[in-house]
Amino acid sequence: MNKKFYILILIMMVVCMAAQHKLLLHPITLQFPSTWPKPVYDFNKNPLTKENIALGRELFYDPILSKNNMISCSSCHLSFTSFTHVDHSLSHGIYDSIGTRNSPVLVNLAWNKSFMWDGAINHLDVQALAPITHPSEMGENINSVVRKLQQTKKYPPLFLEVYGDSNITGEHVLKSIAQFQLTLVSSNSKYDQVMRNEPGIEFTQQELRGYELFKKNCNHCHTEPLFTNGEFINNGLPVDPDLKDIGRAKISLNPSDSFKFKVPTLRNIEFSYPYMHDGRFSSLYQVLDHYTNNVQPNSNLPLELKNGIQLNSNEKTDIIAFLLTLSDKAFLFNSEFGFPRK
Repeated sequence: MNKKFYILILIMMVVCMAAQHKLLLHPITLQFPSTWPKPVYDFNKNPLTKENIALGRELFYDPILSKNNMISCSSCHLSFTSFTHVDHSLSHGIYDSIGTRNSPVLVNLAWNKSFMWDGAINHLDVQALAPITHPSEMGENINSVVRKLQQTKKYPPLFLEVYGDSNITGEHVLKSIAQFQLTLVSSNSKYDQVMRNEPGIEFTQQELRGYELFKKNCNHCHTEPLFTNGEFINNGLPVDPDLKDIGRAKISLNPSDSFKFKVPTLRNIEFSYPYMHDGRFSSLYQVLDHYTNNVQPNSNLPLELKNGIQLNSNEKTDIIAFLLTLSDKAFLFNSEFGFPRK
């Protein structure tokens, strides 16, 4: 037999082994309401499996991803607060360092075209690289993370199970974390139940008034059913004199993007305070007071905010009553999203 024949046999063996490995995995289909838009994430390039989601969950909660082995993804993204932090306005990282922004919630990410407050990341499969390498967050580099994972007894067998190779790579680490994050779908709030016409579930009169006011004044940016349009806007916040955060313009280098930040989802907003990119507001009343009284004039304000939003105190209370219907406690306290206990 010649050399080409042996190479062909070897290729066939590798293909067969890969096929057999895939048969051992359990595919998962992302569940979401049929009335929602189609996710933008391409699942063909990173198909969900039970095993890979479990691996991503282990990584998400493991401080081994940080330089001092003290900070995990969950340190700033707590499951019961819609995967953000609520005890301080700006994110905290390794060695008691303080970041420059409030952590975004991690909800319904399969519908996101970009990530971070300024859209610096354009794909979920690499999103985790940003906090891992940020000096004020996890302060690591991906090669060091891979080395540390490779030296454990725990992770090589898990990567072998998922990828058919115990040789851990940075790509596989990031894709596994993305798999877990993709499962963080929130779609069972009172609002959702009303939209599904579930028996015995309906808005109160106050919630209904708030809903009508919301659709009139807020829905342009916080568009149903995801309660974000995924775009970047200048919402008229006074510039923090210490942070001097110019938002999207730092990434796009386009002056017209100055002070524009990504529109956050309002799902579970009751639990994800403090609000805005720098966590300056501690309550929803303060947020609405900003939009009614304190929007700063700027050339790139959206038309809807040029004159602020006209609401009296009762109308603000009604809108907040509606916003509370976006709380999805089944999501917030889902044990499958929490710390992976054995």
